[in-house]
Amino acid sequence: MATGNAEATKARILEAARDEFAAHGIAGARVDRIAKAAGCNKNLLYIYFQSKETLFATVLEQNLRRVYDELPFTPDDLPGYAARVFDFAMAHPGLMRLMAWAGLEQETGEVALRNAAQSAKVSAMEAAREADGARFAPEFLLTAILALATAWSAASPFGPRLSPGLAADPATLRTQIADAVAAIAAARTGP
Repeated sequence: MATGNAEATKARILEAARDEFAAHGIAGARVDRIAKAAGCNKNLLYIYFQSKETLFATVLEQNLRRVYDELPFTPDDLPGYAARVFDFAMAHPGLMRLMAWAGLEQETGEVALRNAAQSAKVSAMEAAREADGARFAPEFLLTAILALATAWSAASPFGPRLSPGLAADPATLRTQIADAVAAIAAARTGP
């Protein structure tokens, strides 16, 4: 029974920490607020996670794993992948803010899971690129896809702030993003 309680407490801590970090980043997050929201004392956070930075890294990795599980990558359907990323980003604004904080607060270090997922996608895209003479390098293309697909998410400084009217019609916006990705992915090298 004690093990079940410990796991339930850890789960509450991770959920509270996700919300706190999404709202305030690492520097602005407060362990006492996380503990209060999780219904435990502050010392338990340090017992389970050692530091606020370790807790952030754990929350980030847990949520990235969720992204990778829920968004299968298909190099043969990049527009469809972009549409799925768009839908996910729009449905999970807290996660998008969490990822933005991770990028802003560089001391969080590299996330091995994220690097492995990126490498796998790039490798899959390289095989397709060699076969069809695609113009853009896989790393560039993947970054462009993710940038387009998340441009109207809660964490973007562009889409929702510069052209908020487009987000009022997400179906059209999703189609436009997929069409843009299709055009970029179809670009070929040569004359």
